[in-house]
Amino acid sequence: MSHRNFQLFFGGQLISLSGTWMQTVAQSWLVYRLTGSSVLLGTVAFASQIPVFLLSPIGGTLADRHNRHRIVIATQISAMLLAAILAVLTLTGRIQVWHIAVMGTLLGVVNAFDIPARQSFLVEMVGREDLMNAIALNSSMFNGARVIGPAIAGILVAGIGEGWCFFVNSVSYLAVIAGLLLMRLPPWRRPDRTASTLESIVEGFRYVRRTGPIRALLLLVGLVSLVGLPYTVLMPLFADAILHGGAKGLGILMGATGLGALFGALTLANRSGLKGLGSWAAAAAAGFGAGLVLFSVSRWFWPSAVILIVTGFCMMLQMACTNTLLQSMVPDRLRGRVMALYSMMFMGMAPFGALFAGLAASRLGAPITVTVGGAVCVIGAGLFASRLPRLRTEARELILAQRMIAADPPEETIGRGAPRKGEGG
Repeated sequence: MSHRNFQLFFGGQLISLSGTWMQTVAQSWLVYRLTGSSVLLGTVAFASQIPVFLLSPIGGTLADRHNRHRIVIATQISAMLLAAILAVLTLTGRIQVWHIAVMGTLLGVVNAFDIPARQSFLVEMVGREDLMNAIALNSSMFNGARVIGPAIAGILVAGIGEGWCFFVNSVSYLAVIAGLLLMRLPPWRRPDRTASTLESIVEGFRYVRRTGPIRALLLLVGLVSLVGLPYTVLMPLFADAILHGGAKGLGILMGATGLGALFGALTLANRSGLKGLGSWAAAAAAGFGAGLVLFSVSRWFWPSAVILIVTGFCMMLQMACTNTLLQSMVPDRLRGRVMALYSMMFMGMAPFGALFAGLAASRLGAPITVTVGGAVCVIGAGLFASRLPRLRTEARELILAQRMIAADPPEETIGRGAPRKGEGG
């Protein structure tokens, strides 16, 4: 927070993201109110997230080749306009499910370019020495908004309808746009272009494929996003039909997840080094899966909310640890493309999971669907943990190459320490 640019970014994003979470909750409830269908809940979520999977590699290449600051300004303005259109359609009573799907798809396109640029822009605001703390604080901000936004949305939806949540979200973007425009940044230097866009995209994929620690971290994130995170798509069903909380209950449950995620991000923010983050990521993924299983079998509202606090804590701890490790290992010239692949795994796999969750819930029921997803997360975490000893040496070398070790001993970068002589690696 000693960096002026990050202060502006932090303040603007905190306001804007509160509006974003308000829209997320209100949109889910609106689809559920209009249709009552778990299949359509999954379909709309699929439509809003699939562009991230398809277009993030292009967005990452753009972030590596062009001014990231200007890209983020453009994406935030675009998202503001989309929220305004959704608000007008809803407040005038013209809204239909296909409108929501189209607006969600367009927002997904915006996110495909925004996320890689915004994630890789962090290092330009704070420098390498404060990057880990900036990532953790950024996650804290994201999840602080996740607590505030759903709680307000639950009240507004029950009181005056979903349209005003969309309107408030549109207005909230003015804060982050103003913060971005007020930043003072050094002149941007255009990188040398020696490859086409397609060749640059392929280079990013090849780098991840041949780099064991990065590949393993992304695969774990992708698995959790595919089978675990889609539980949020089914949250209206849990809130209304299973836990009998209605729209206010949905806001409380989503806010509980955000509260736990906020604690997870703050936990990482208090760390001063990279030691053990690989083991933390594995344990957090397992804890997230176990939390989903417990939530799926609970039939009491407040115990379910408490379980979601723990679940949110583990989910965010895994994602924040992964983000930190990736940005510590990747070279600057590939940062945008690697963070684009992180976006693909984190958000891009979610639409497939959302579609599957919606279809599975219509046949098996929401509780069984979430139980299976949680169990698979636990299994995936175990497989990742079993590979950690073989990944430590390469991860240590990558971090040393990027001069991100700081005060940590080189032999204790990821997991519980470097393998002793004779233990492989």
